[in-house]
Amino acid sequence: MTPLNTAQARVLRFGPAGNSASFYAQGHKHTEQAPAWLRGMALNAMEYSAGHGVNLKEDTARRIGEAARVHGVAFSIHAPYYVNLSNPAPERYERNVGYLLDSARAVRHLGGDRVVLHVGSCAKAEPAEALSNVLDGLRRARRDLTDAGFGGIRLCPETMGRDSQIGDLDAILRICEQDESFVPVIDFAHLHARSRGGLRAAEDFALILRRLTEALGEERARSFHAHFCRIEYTAKSGEKRHRTFADAQFGPDFSLLAPLLADARWTPTLICESSGTQAEDARAMRDMVLAAREGICS
Repeated sequence: MTPLNTAQARVLRFGPAGNSASFYAQGHKHTEQAPAWLRGMALNAMEYSAGHGVNLKEDTARRIGEAARVHGVAFSIHAPYYVNLSNPAPERYERNVGYLLDSARAVRHLGGDRVVLHVGSCAKAEPAEALSNVLDGLRRARRDLTDAGFGGIRLCPETMGRDSQIGDLDAILRICEQDESFVPVIDFAHLHARSRGGLRAAEDFALILRRLTEALGEERARSFHAHFCRIEYTAKSGEKRHRTFADAQFGPDFSLLAPLLADARWTPTLICESSGTQAEDARAMRDMVLAAREGICS
């Protein structure tokens, strides 16, 4: 099965991380049914959640991938949360690469080519040392995945919402600068939590997009990967829990970002991580961007 990349990556894509509560409430039981359901909602992306381990059988993944191909849904996969490339111990590195290989294999069967990952935490190391370990670990992981036949799979490091995690915007851009195959995952909710509510105005979002373009160039920046939801955070450590668009007392507000993405040069994949209403909120994101585009063209 040919991955949804090259020309298809130039399409503006919206979808959920995992299945919404409404998917199951309507009687659906298997993710194989999700692509048709998402197409009915005018969505064209989905992120398979494997944060607690890649427990997806090959034949199941292939059936989901075939349904995705038929209905025009691009899959990505979230690698296990316990990847931690800041730990340089050889035995830890081998486990990390194993998790990434499992994720790469699964996303290929799903017809996609993006593996989203948390790169690690500082633990007892100094931030600069931890980031140096991550840079080295990702370079080695890229080589090992290529040697194993997964050269076309894109590793996608994600911005993170807690101070203890490696993943502020500067770190993710620095990581992606070292290898053109890396795709940044801009999790706007995480950045909002990490900055203790820093995404309050359209200019705050515009600054992120400018920094993305300055670091990677317009061609690479335009098709970035993104996560979005409203989020609850604490003053002490940052991210606490994901919220939904109905929880309007929490930020960030997608209506501030939508007009910026209405510019036709932007073709990101936007994955909604709202808690339980991720498909509905992804549809709301789609509608806001398309309405903004119509306003520009009218």
